[in-house]
Amino acid sequence: MLPPAVADAIDPAGVRRALVIKLRHHGDVLLTSPVFTVLKRAAPHAEIDALIYAETAPMLAGHPAIAQLHTIDRSLKRHGILPQMRGELGLWQALRARHYDLVVHLTEHPRGAWLKRLAGARYGVARDESGWWWRTSFSHRFLLPRGTLRHTVETNLDALRRIGFWPDDADKKLVLVPGEAAKVRVGALLAAHSLPRGRFLLVHPGSRWMFKCWPAERTAALLDRLSAAGWPLVLTGAPDAPERALIDAIKEATRAPVIDLAGQLTLPELATLIGAARLFIGVDTAPMHMAAAMGTPVVALFGPSGDDEWGPWMVPHRVVASLVHPCRPCGNNGCGGSNHSDCLLTLPEERVAAAVDALLAETAALVR
Repeated sequence: MLPPAVADAIDPAGVRRALVIKLRHHGDVLLTSPVFTVLKRAAPHAEIDALIYAETAPMLAGHPAIAQLHTIDRSLKRHGILPQMRGELGLWQALRARHYDLVVHLTEHPRGAWLKRLAGARYGVARDESGWWWRTSFSHRFLLPRGTLRHTVETNLDALRRIGFWPDDADKKLVLVPGEAAKVRVGALLAAHSLPRGRFLLVHPGSRWMFKCWPAERTAALLDRLSAAGWPLVLTGAPDAPERALIDAIKEATRAPVIDLAGQLTLPELATLIGAARLFIGVDTAPMHMAAAMGTPVVALFGPSGDDEWGPWMVPHRVVASLVHPCRPCGNNGCGGSNHSDCLLTLPEERVAAAVDALLAETAALVR
């Protein structure tokens, strides 16, 4: 089927270089990866760059459709105004030197309007926000869904639909390339812990937002059940204190002989390890999206955040969420802003275990 015509579509032949801007967290950045695939398919001759925060670079590094990865080092703010100004000047010079024809800005971040003008691009597409400066900065503006929920990947791709670059379903998959060094390190870890590929379960219980997390004692009960069924179990997590405390509480409460790799892996190594697992079990966080990118089946626990917008993308999965809290997804940082979510605190372990069993059975033929 031919793509529909867009009245003010951009001719891809006139796009020699394009810049995609996504100044958000790790998972948000990974969910933009299909945008680069679609752009490259629409304009195979073009060089396509990304601008993201430095800490999120592993989410797009190695993407075959990206020519250059520009990053903003937010840590420069802690070193004073001069280092920050030097960093900004270097970024501006780098962007100007690329002579972009198109800028795709994927958030409402006001910096995007300045950067589009600074880049000197003829075309720019961004969300349809109010304000003269914003509206005159971009030649095209795309609408967000109204009264319905749409996955974030599709919302990102709406920016390209708006300019006439219609995605094929095959181009919508997440792309994550961990790299050879990560493969070597993870291969050594698997050998050291006698973990056959596709024969262990990876559990990532934490998130930078603790209101998204399931209680430690319920996670421990799930681990006990899975271990009794004969599954080797690997725990992963970020090195920050709250996630470390959650991992320690789980280990104290479980009887299962878990392998604790929390805080010991780089993001590419974590992605590679997830890719070697039979199943990923976790909450709404970046590693859940990494699992989807690596093709590993996902059991995802959702509380205040919306699974229609943020659920596992194009991978076999089960979403487990409360059936007795009509208030969810509320989008709040816990009930009343308490940083604790009743819809997760009361989520039964039996429902999560049933989801794991069902997904294991469903994907048995896919075992690598």
